[in-house]
Amino acid sequence: MIPDWNNHLLPLILFAITMAGSPGPNNLMLTASGTNFGFRRSIPHILGIITGMAAMLLALAAGLGVLFETWPIIHEVLRITGALFLFYLAWRMATTVGKLHNEAGTGRPLSMIEAALFQFVNPKAWIINISALATFSVTGPDYWDSAFWITLVFTLVMLNTLPFWTSFGVVIGRLLSTSLALTRFNQGMGAVTAASVVMILN
Repeated sequence: MIPDWNNHLLPLILFAITMAGSPGPNNLMLTASGTNFGFRRSIPHILGIITGMAAMLLALAAGLGVLFETWPIIHEVLRITGALFLFYLAWRMATTVGKLHNEAGTGRPLSMIEAALFQFVNPKAWIINISALATFSVTGPDYWDSAFWITLVFTLVMLNTLPFWTSFGVVIGRLLSTSLALTRFNQGMGAVTAASVVMILN
């Protein structure tokens, strides 16, 4: 069943654009990936985010949220694990040595599997998906239809917002004229990513 455009679908699209398009761990890491590795090498990272977010949404729709209500310690462990992993990724980003043209650099983009699994420990992903289901899913026989539309809308939105952030990173990479400047950029992106974790958890 297609949800009512004005009362349900349009607000869902606007919510998805706001949540998926705003700065956060995924978009910051894609910006850094585009800067350091280019758009093509960052495609698995993009696909991993989309896959992981869809899988999380469907898992929550299937009852993962009820599991968290029954055993809240599971959610707390995931929350702490996610924060620690994000800090690790921020450190990894900050210690990536800048690479220009044929110069030797360090680091590699996240693989599709790594990016997908990361969503399950990404605090912002949990907030977005729980909020989306709580706000836009409906009860009764249309529940799974609404969950499908939420997943579809977020997938279509991210197919546009994630390449935008990656392309933004590519542009930055072209503007940085030295390896030292690129290294300093990576350090700054790592610091911003770490700060975003603190803000999300507060």
